Amino acid sequence: MTAQRYQFIASASLIALIFLCLGWELWWAPLRPGGSWLVLKAVLLLAPLFGILRGKRYTYKWMSLFIQFYLLEGLVRATSEQGVAQWLAIGETVLAAILFVSVILFIRATRGPQMKKAASAS
Repeated sequence: MTAQRYQFIASASLIALIFLCLGWELWWAPLRPGGSWLVLKAVLLLAPLFGILRGKRYTYKWMSLFIQFYLLEGLVRATSEQGVAQWLAIGETVLAAILFVSVILFIRATRGPQMKKAASAS
């Protein structure tokens, strides 16, 4: 697959994750009725959005580390929550995993010729 395809998958999963986090913490299963402060986790995902959409390699690099917090939260809440919140946590885990893999594959697909030569020599 090409870097453009990985960029599309990363962009789509990031946007879906933003909407999932907003819906989860505001309407579908908030920790407190009427919403909770955990909605700020969706706001934090806005920081890398434009870099991911534009294919900025540096954004993809730090996003590969940043997304692991969402993967961890999804796993923890998927095993500790019940009902709708548990399904939303599973959705968060799946989207974060898809985003992580697509980000890593984008980074590999866009590395320069010097990096590819060094990787094949070792």
